[in-house]
Amino acid sequence: MRSSTHTSARQPVLFLGHGSPMNAIEDNRWSRAFRALGSELPRPRAILSVSAHWFVRGSFVTVEERPQTIHDFGGFPAALFAMEYPAPGAPALARRVRELAGAEVVGESTEWGLDHGTWTVLHHLFPAADVPVVQLSLDARLAPGEHLLLAQKLAPLSEEGVLVLGSGNAVHNLGDAFARMGAGDESVPDWAGAFDRDVAEACRQHDLEFVARALASANGRAAHPTPDHYLPLLYALGAAAPDVEVSFPIEGFDHSLSMRSVRFG
Repeated sequence: MRSSTHTSARQPVLFLGHGSPMNAIEDNRWSRAFRALGSELPRPRAILSVSAHWFVRGSFVTVEERPQTIHDFGGFPAALFAMEYPAPGAPALARRVRELAGAEVVGESTEWGLDHGTWTVLHHLFPAADVPVVQLSLDARLAPGEHLLLAQKLAPLSEEGVLVLGSGNAVHNLGDAFARMGAGDESVPDWAGAFDRDVAEACRQHDLEFVARALASANGRAAHPTPDHYLPLLYALGAAAPDVEVSFPIEGFDHSLSMRSVRFG
């Protein structure tokens, strides 16, 4: 069982395929897998989350003492909108992120909180919501390689007891996924399976060059019509030490959405 005390021991780095917000309230394959993963994790001092759902012009960190739970979706049951994840913030961690990345690169934000890319998975990993959480935005102006460079500056955080979490999906083409849902088609298209396998191999090999250019390939364009759900993977890979063990605690597809999760360390 996970210890109830905070630790400053070296933390793993995670990328989680978060999928549908409904995974927060449903008892399904994915929610059970998130809970199983959470039971195996060392307890971090704090969490830095990079979510696909804070994709803006600029890099910012949340600095609130009590970040709000953001319900940034529509068309879901009232029970999902009623959910709160009242984790405390971590202004000291926000300052440390700015110190590592450069205060001229990462600014402060009091206009965000914890969006569903963060809280729907942390609800299962740390259900008591008692680990402080900071979010880092994705700068929509940066190329993938520039995101990797920023992520690499954050590598010391793991040694400082901080869990760095990227939350997106290794394959995320909602148009294709919704079409398959509507048709009752559970098959995984070839391009989705191929891109997911290539991403997994790049993570095993710590292949930064591949992940920096992968979206320019035919499979990459099909897998990610927009880059927002791919970029958190770059933050996880970039922030991870190149010599740590790589494992995949969750694998599989929800229609054509890859639910792959990657653990570095």
